[in-house]
Amino acid sequence: MPKLKTHSGAKKRFKLSKNGKVKRAHANRRHILNKKTTKRKRALRKAGWADKTNVKAIKLLIPFK
Repeated sequence: MPKLKTHSGAKKRFKLSKNGKVKRAHANRRHILNKKTTKRKRALRKAGWADKTNVKAIKLLIPFK
């Protein structure tokens, strides 16, 4: 059986918490920030959790995290 490989894009984007939740960053924080409110930009700084429908697929991409 071939070696398991970690998906390079996924390892940069996702972290696993101790209890197995998948942590991710919010989108829409890169550019075109003038029209976004300060409150919205501040909220986007905080990490989010991946939706439960995607968790299984993400965990397959990062088997060694």
